[in-house]
Amino acid sequence: MPSTTQMKSPTEDQLILDAQSPQSTENEKIKMKKHMGLLEGVAIILGIIFGSGIFISPKGVIEEVDSVGCALVLWILCGLLSMIGALCYAELGTCIPKSGGDYTYINEAYGSLPSFLYLWAANVIFVPTTNSIMGLTFAKYVIQPFFPNCDMPDLGVRLVAAAVICFLTFLNSYNVKVTMKLQNVFMFCKLGALILIVSIGIVWMCLGNIENFSNAFAHTTTNPGKIATAFYSGIFSYSGWNYLNFMTEELQDPFVNLPRAIYISLPLVTTIYVLANMAYMSVLTPAAIVSTDAIAVTFGNAVLGKYSWILALLVAVSAFGGLSVHIMSSSRMLYAGARNDQFPVMLAHLNVKTLTPVPSLLFLNVLSLIMLCSSNIQLLIHYCTIVETFFVTLSVSGVLYLRWKYPKMARPIKVHIIVPIMFVIICIFLLILPVVKSPLVLLGGVMITLSGVPVYYFGIMQEKKPKKFNKFMRHATIFCQKVLLSAHEEE
Repeated sequence: MPSTTQMKSPTEDQLILDAQSPQSTENEKIKMKKHMGLLEGVAIILGIIFGSGIFISPKGVIEEVDSVGCALVLWILCGLLSMIGALCYAELGTCIPKSGGDYTYINEAYGSLPSFLYLWAANVIFVPTTNSIMGLTFAKYVIQPFFPNCDMPDLGVRLVAAAVICFLTFLNSYNVKVTMKLQNVFMFCKLGALILIVSIGIVWMCLGNIENFSNAFAHTTTNPGKIATAFYSGIFSYSGWNYLNFMTEELQDPFVNLPRAIYISLPLVTTIYVLANMAYMSVLTPAAIVSTDAIAVTFGNAVLGKYSWILALLVAVSAFGGLSVHIMSSSRMLYAGARNDQFPVMLAHLNVKTLTPVPSLLFLNVLSLIMLCSSNIQLLIHYCTIVETFFVTLSVSGVLYLRWKYPKMARPIKVHIIVPIMFVIICIFLLILPVVKSPLVLLGGVMITLSGVPVYYFGIMQEKKPKKFNKFMRHATIFCQKVLLSAHEEE
């Protein structure tokens, strides 16, 4: 693997503060702890996947394909695609047992420039965008019951989203154990919301209300660009199946618990998602689904009447918990990149008291707030998912590359070679087809990703940087250490 030139200057090693804390006095190192078992691993995967997508994306899917039959088929295919990808990530996570997820796998397979571009795109595009989507989902489900017959105030929605993002960033910085305990609670609330939706739908259909499924495939679009765009809305709802790989170093017995958590979560998610969409479509017409930004509230109003607030509350809690676990796991990806000297060294610091990556959490918090400049959730979903799909494809192709380059590498889990080949081929088609329908969105993602190339060569490859730049980085690192009580992880 190509070596990388360190971003920090030689004098920066002298800036690291001696951590005088309860941990250091007890001869404990400043290092992340293995505090997650199988239940917590499942809670993280379900926590992210059940965060907000299923309560937002049905609109984007049916809006593109124009029929309930094709929409249900797409939800099943998106689940199968996610399961295929998860199998590949189970192999990657057990043969490369390091935190950082896609960043680590791309770095191991293809070197520092592609992995840096992933890190750059992740932190500029899809991590803060996903945070903002989840925050907006929470805000819309909290606010909409107060505006049943009129549009919600856009500024109010964004302010509530900003407030919840800031609060959860603080909570994740304060105590990981408290956050993990809350995740277990949130997981059951999310399952409760979806089980309630599914149960209502089953009862509704058993009473003979199946007229929305007559001629289910009528008016189905034949435009491949629209079908691919619908896939992106569905895939966004399943996104998160790879996020446990970001936290491998905090997982107890990762060789056993990582694949088990994936195998338990993905079939459960696919089944619940298909049933939830059947419930939505049995009660609401396609036109009603397309016209709402809070489908579960509209669904609840149609079948629960004055008790619809119960469903809105459960959905809000689901989005809240999904946002919390996404903030926690994505900060570890940034932390891993900074620890590998591909981002400023201050982002690879841990708070000496809480042992959490507070600088990375705050950095992503600021970028997430910037993304709230737009409240168009469907646009954010398309913008985010196209770029993320490219790098997920690159990660899975790493399975094939590493099989060829390092055939004797220890692989506790080894999937059949056809699995990564199938995943890569499908994703390539999904990346090509939307060019016809959304060329500007794709071009924007490509340009932002490639803008990381000059940053890479100036920030990492160039050994002698301007004195003013080095001075600024030293002062910024010292300021970060003092204000956030942070220090570099001890070996």
